Amino acid sequence: ENKPSMLRGLQVLFVSPLLLLSIGCGYHAMGSAAHVPEDVHTIAVPFFQNRTQFSHTEVTLTQATVQELNTRTKFRVLPREDVGEADAVLKGTVLSETIVPYTYNVTTGQSSSYMITLTASVSLTDRDGRVLYRHDGYTFHQQYEATSDLSTFVQEDSPAMGRLSRDFAQSLVSDMLESF
Repeated sequence: ENKPSMLRGLQVLFVSPLLLLSIGCGYHAMGSAAHVPEDVHTIAVPFFQNRTQFSHTEVTLTQATVQELNTRTKFRVLPREDVGEADAVLKGTVLSETIVPYTYNVTTGQSSSYMITLTASVSLTDRDGRVLYRHDGYTFHQQYEATSDLSTFVQEDSPAMGRLSRDFAQSLVSDMLESF
């Protein structure tokens, strides 16, 4: 007599939390946009603005963002010349970029690695100028090894900026698509 009611109690005990989790977790299919309305099918991504003294950072960030949108979403990404034809426009601005010594070589007293820190703002607006998504303080860090040869310094820095740009783009697209 007691076993059926005990089994029913155990079923309720195990099923109830699963039911609650499935109702409240905000789960949605990958590639569906929580911030982006259903009627947005095309997104224009003009080159990001750059308010720093470092050149080409905005190009690297823009290219990584376009690549990530093309790879992970159903949106058709339009070239920057087609901004007027897009359902939405994703704009970004590099607000700051710093490169500081991170580790030191105790033998030589010189820096052996550096840390790049980048802060950017982004906004996604629809044709009417309504803000669909905005983040004013994306901050990313990337470490890279130093070189004693000054002629290869930029070459050491570029792969780190590439990694930082990919991290930025992945985070941006995830934030735009997955709102929990």
